[in-house]
Amino acid sequence: MAPSRRQSNGRSPLVNQQRQITSFFSKSTSSSSPPPTNSNQKLNISDPNPTPSPATPSPPDHKPLLIIGASSLPSPFCSSYGDKQLNGQEVVGRRIKVYWPLDKAWYEGCVKSFDEVTGKHLVLYDDDEEETLDIAEEKIEWVQETAKKLKRLRRHGFADIRKMVIEDEDGAENEDGKVDECRGGDNSCEDWRKKEVVEEGEEYMKLEKKDEEDITEGPNGKRSGKVEPGKRKVEGEENLGPAKKSKSGGEVGTGGFKVLSSDPTSHLEVKRASNGIDGIATGDASERFADREAQKFRFLREGRRDAKRRRPGDENYDPRTLYLPPDFLKSLSDGQKQWWEFKSKNMDKVLFFKMGKFYELFEMDAHVGVKELDLQYMKGEQPHCGFPERNFSMNVEKLARKGYRVLVVEQTETPEQLELRRKEKGSKDKVQFYPTVVRREICAVVTKGTLTDGELLSANHEASYLMALIEDHQDQANETSERIYGVCVVDVATSRVILGQFKDDSECSTLCSILSELRPVEIVKPAKLLSTETERTLLKHTRNPLVNELVPVVEFWNAEKTVDEVKRIYRLTDGSVVDDDGLSGLPDVLLELVKEGDNSRSALSALGGALYYLKQAFLDETLLRFARFELLPCSGFNDLGSKPYMVLDAAALENLEIFENSRNGDSSGTLYAQLNQCVTAFGKRLLKTWLARPLCHIESIKERQEAVAGLRGVNLPFALEFRKALAKLPDMERLLARNFSSSKASGRNAYKVVLYEDAAKKQLQEFISALRGCELMAKACASLGTILNDVDSKQLHRLLTPGEDLPDVCMLLTHFKDAFDWVEANNSGRIIPHESVDIEYDSACKTVKEIEYRLSKHLKEQRKLLGDSSITYVSVGKEAYLLEVPESIRGNIPQNYELRSSRKGFFRYWTPDIKKLLSQLSQAESEKESSLKSILQRLIGRFCEHHTKWRQLVSATAELDVLISLAIASDYYEGPTCRPKVLSSLCTKEAPCLAAKSLGHPVLRSDSLGKGTFVPNDITIGGSQQASFILLTGPNMGGKSTLLRQVCLAVILAQVGADVPAESFDLSPVDRIFVRMGAKDNIIAGQSTFFTELSETATMLSSATRNSLVALDELGRGTSTSDGQAIAESVLEHLVRKVQCRGLFSTHYHRLAIDFNKDPKVSLCHMACQVGNVAAGVDEVTFLYRLTLGACPKSYGVNVARIAGLPVSVLNKAAAKSREFESTYGKYRKAYSEKDSSDRNLVNEMVVIIQKLTNSATDLSCQESICSGSLTELQGRARELLQLY
Repeated sequence: MAPSRRQSNGRSPLVNQQRQITSFFSKSTSSSSPPPTNSNQKLNISDPNPTPSPATPSPPDHKPLLIIGASSLPSPFCSSYGDKQLNGQEVVGRRIKVYWPLDKAWYEGCVKSFDEVTGKHLVLYDDDEEETLDIAEEKIEWVQETAKKLKRLRRHGFADIRKMVIEDEDGAENEDGKVDECRGGDNSCEDWRKKEVVEEGEEYMKLEKKDEEDITEGPNGKRSGKVEPGKRKVEGEENLGPAKKSKSGGEVGTGGFKVLSSDPTSHLEVKRASNGIDGIATGDASERFADREAQKFRFLREGRRDAKRRRPGDENYDPRTLYLPPDFLKSLSDGQKQWWEFKSKNMDKVLFFKMGKFYELFEMDAHVGVKELDLQYMKGEQPHCGFPERNFSMNVEKLARKGYRVLVVEQTETPEQLELRRKEKGSKDKVQFYPTVVRREICAVVTKGTLTDGELLSANHEASYLMALIEDHQDQANETSERIYGVCVVDVATSRVILGQFKDDSECSTLCSILSELRPVEIVKPAKLLSTETERTLLKHTRNPLVNELVPVVEFWNAEKTVDEVKRIYRLTDGSVVDDDGLSGLPDVLLELVKEGDNSRSALSALGGALYYLKQAFLDETLLRFARFELLPCSGFNDLGSKPYMVLDAAALENLEIFENSRNGDSSGTLYAQLNQCVTAFGKRLLKTWLARPLCHIESIKERQEAVAGLRGVNLPFALEFRKALAKLPDMERLLARNFSSSKASGRNAYKVVLYEDAAKKQLQEFISALRGCELMAKACASLGTILNDVDSKQLHRLLTPGEDLPDVCMLLTHFKDAFDWVEANNSGRIIPHESVDIEYDSACKTVKEIEYRLSKHLKEQRKLLGDSSITYVSVGKEAYLLEVPESIRGNIPQNYELRSSRKGFFRYWTPDIKKLLSQLSQAESEKESSLKSILQRLIGRFCEHHTKWRQLVSATAELDVLISLAIASDYYEGPTCRPKVLSSLCTKEAPCLAAKSLGHPVLRSDSLGKGTFVPNDITIGGSQQASFILLTGPNMGGKSTLLRQVCLAVILAQVGADVPAESFDLSPVDRIFVRMGAKDNIIAGQSTFFTELSETATMLSSATRNSLVALDELGRGTSTSDGQAIAESVLEHLVRKVQCRGLFSTHYHRLAIDFNKDPKVSLCHMACQVGNVAAGVDEVTFLYRLTLGACPKSYGVNVARIAGLPVSVLNKAAAKSREFESTYGKYRKAYSEKDSSDRNLVNEMVVIIQKLTNSATDLSCQESICSGSLTELQGRARELLQLY
């Protein structure tokens, strides 16, 4: 049988908490006919003390949903209870109503089964709860099957609910005598067009009371009413007697449902009129909404203007604001005006408008809530939906992730505070707030780039960057325009700020690299200031970011305004006197930029744009106080030899699939996925940074290699234990940032914000989680430190030695460990500090103890005075320190003793001294409780004082996590692995080289391919007496592109510090990898596939150095054969002759192999294959995937057509045409080769003649005699050669 029902404290768990929210927006009640009621619902409107409201012209029967009088009348469709004739199997499947005396409510359900052994029925109530009942012993009513069922608002679907009757000890009417209406009730609740001003008292049903149930969302998204035991008692409720038992056996009390009212004696019966689905818009909702909006909101369409009354065609039109016509404003209630005031200034945002315990969405925002959050429209003509406060994080994150800007409007005043304000200032308090509604203020703006917490954010370790970008052009005489960018990148979740300013080329190469690496989710830019090329770059190299345009200077601050604002914030943060220039408190990075002057103006302006944007989200000060500033490492591509990192531009990152694959854009199959064995979120982010910026300096590479090697072998078990410990960590980088930001209450966490969820408990739990995380990291690092005796790595010694890169936090952790009980505080939600931890609390405790000591001393005095040692203190109810005296000595009691109570044989008194001490004790305990409430903020403040050490601890842990990841990632390679040998630095004049033996593929893993599947190859590029370029030919699908990627990825691995899948790998450091691979266009920018290909090639030719590595795959295939071949040959010759870099050049232009056949700087190679014949001349090619010296005679494209499944007739025709073309091309090639050979002889002879002429000229300049006949002879021979040529 099903378990019995859960405890109930005397109230239905299905009370709708939002019964009055829509009335907040009503100008008057509806004049329409009253809504239909169920036939089994009789509404008792017998109010013994009616108080008609002069502001409510509608008759009382227009508000049938909240009824005065608690009696419940039986339905004419129900039989009398206890029907003994229907108590067996015959009632299974019938509808039933069960009465709960303590709840004073009827609950509807269905009889599901009958147990013949126990004689009991299983009843499934309409809220999906079950109960086993003996129907004969219960008060029941049978419900006709045709009776309509009550339903309550749910998100995805709507289940029937029980009707409930609520005992209200505090009254039913509000201060105007009007009965409160339901959230989502009849149409009168939502009519925005009437004339009644609804008082704020009608907005709530005392939703702030802790005793009310919260509407939760189940796993399937449905709302269900659930009551937490022990939370029913209303604040200020009288003691209503001893607890009683409910049918489930739980102890319950007589709960109350308090409403702002003037009649404290009336009772409420809340019934839901049901006509289909309660509170839900009917099927023609969209049509009704559209008609209403077309009639009422014409100013939103053809007559739309911004706040300054500018039309959309105006150059300065601001679509973020809206002008509201005076006639429209006059038709609104104060509540509506308050909502429209916020909305008209933020038309680009979705308003989460706080009302009681719920966030409401109205008008156009309601459509977004229904579409994106699966909410349901409330009943009525006005679009309206909402959700409970506890679902705020989930829903705000959902909208932000989908690209919406969410404006959070919170209550900053309770209804009680509203009443006090109205009494103090009267109804004319319209200067800043509306007199009939509680104060509300904007407390947060949440977007993709400003999310700091949430379920999805916790599950995703990827950083969500916000980028502010500004562009400056400096035109110089006789020179091209110089493009200068200022960039500020912010990761709000970790308080990381990256600043930089750099010059860029016409293709925006540097900007492309930054965008491809960071993939910002949000862009902040000055309106109409970025060039077309920059706009195209943002469009091409981002993934659908949210774009925000700010007004230049006014919103997107210039450098001067930014510096002033930064100084102001840090002056407030420090709270100390600063020097005249105000720079002493700035972080080092900011200080350096400020001192740079004009050389950093763009960077500071970008910071200003970001700060202004974050200021609107109430994040500027909280972020800057503990921001971790970094300089942008890539500030241009010049002087790469002196830079510490290899440059991987956008083309390299995308073509080599470093972070994103080309199939679906995720990380599977990428180099990052191969190396990512990290167990911490912050370690994964650091690994991504390392991969985006491989090292260039030999010393740095070798140091990291030694660290990776030191974590293998005998030290591997210690490293694995370290990983096991770290796997329990939360995202400490983000957790610390949240704790740092909470050290000062602001935004939604401000003290004035009225929240009903236990925000302080969540804050405490996050603080304890941060302490535990820091303790775990410190212990894990200390444990791993035992390997230092066996390793020589300088990097590991720095990372594991306290006081160096690893901060010594043991004393700090001990302080917080001794400060309070972490487990108890985490469970209880409050901190009880240990002695000597908090001066304020200790002082309050000392005062309490002194008073308690005086009370104890007073007891001894009373025993001595009255002559009875049995006299003691007792507590009865709320009365403590009652002097309990035996009845036998009652006659000795002084007259000034106050008798408080008695029991058999004893009397209880308060002496004058006790009463005085109790007053002092009450005051002292109040001060003690007050200090307890603020102890958390003081402890967090103390924790934040050492923010640098906590961040250093996270950084050291992240670095160790990544090093261990690199150490174990090589286990997944197929074949042998080795530690690369770095040969020479970038600055040497030696020929750079790259040599690998049995080089495998870094990404294709053995666990997916199987052993021996991938064919390794030996590769040598560059070095003394070696060709610097490989010209690679071979059949289609023969593995040419794979080889190119394989070499490039191996180089990145080597310079990251990881092992490489090869028997040996020797390398001169590479300063930049250029990759031209694949066919893609850029239609938005008007660039064809071939143009895109040549643009990337142009970047190579202009930026490559002798230390670069170039990988060109089939350059020139996007145009005619002659043009493509000519371009390919010219590019290859430029790279070989001029740049002299290392590279691989794959091609199907076999003429290139002939032209470079005898070039010592070019090595001709091909991917080997075996060729057989299928039929009719169609070749069958077996790919060997082996790099072999020499050129391949053809590409065997018809073989690929055969594999792809082209029809045999087409294949035969293609094979014949191929032979015909090859025959023609062969004859042409032979003739051309003969002519070319003759031309080469002529050229060689001309070179000899020119050399002789040069020598003769030299001889003449030295005044030496020379035979004029010799000159004449040379001139004649030159003329003959020119004529022949």
